[in-house]
Amino acid sequence: MGRPVSAPAGVHPRDPGLQPERTRLAWRRTTLTCTVAAVLAGRQAVQEDAGTLTHLAVGCSLLLWLAFIAVAHRRIRELARSNRPGAPRRATVAAAALCTVGLAAFAVGVVL
Repeated sequence: MGRPVSAPAGVHPRDPGLQPERTRLAWRRTTLTCTVAAVLAGRQAVQEDAGTLTHLAVGCSLLLWLAFIAVAHRRIRELARSNRPGAPRRATVAAAALCTVGLAAFAVGVVL
């Protein structure tokens, strides 16, 4: 069969543990960002004389925030279980994208 490919002289081989760690940290940062957005949405509704549309948008934002937290933590656990994790499933990517777009859309409802 084939021989293992060695790194050129002077180039260090890639440490496969670094990329999954960076990806886990990116998911954590994104989770924190979504949490801040949800808290600010709730704060906006409490501080102003909010109407029904604002309360509905805040409620939907909180539901999407919970869904995103679930998606993110599932992916973080997948990354932690394996030394060489694969690409995320399409359902994970679609759910994260849907939550992100939904949070942006409901943010408009909170501001209005």
